[in-house]
Amino acid sequence: MQKNYAQIISNIYKEILSKENLGKVPDYIPEIANISENKFGVCFSDLLGNSFGEGDFEEKFSIQSISKVFVLTLAYEHLGEKLWERVDVEPAGNAFNSLLQLEADNGIPRNPFINAGAIVICDILLEISKNPKEEMLNFIRNLSYEKNI
Repeated sequence: MQKNYAQIISNIYKEILSKENLGKVPDYIPEIANISENKFGVCFSDLLGNSFGEGDFEEKFSIQSISKVFVLTLAYEHLGEKLWERVDVEPAGNAFNSLLQLEADNGIPRNPFINAGAIVICDILLEISKNPKEEMLNFIRNLSYEKNI
């Protein structure tokens, strides 16, 4: 059964766009403070490399903390289970930028998605890669089939 992904994405886009936007553009993050709150796009890429999108999906944007998922995935690809010797996988229980838990846990961040954990993951990539920025960009390009990031 063949799916009409273009129609599915269009329907999702229209449905979400019709809802009340309760979000607020964070003004404390310089990279996104001046972006219009009306920017919205949806895109789906299938395993064959076909993309289907609606709205502002072709505009580049700052991925902020979403990058933590990619960085962790790349580090895990290199180190496997050994990665968990430097960062844990437990809920933090504190704000993502808090250092209190880090002190209580003897310098081992509770998880890779709080800032302290993300910094450890970046440190790991600096240790294992000759050019971590280029490797990270290539990793994301390969995952997204994008060649112009």
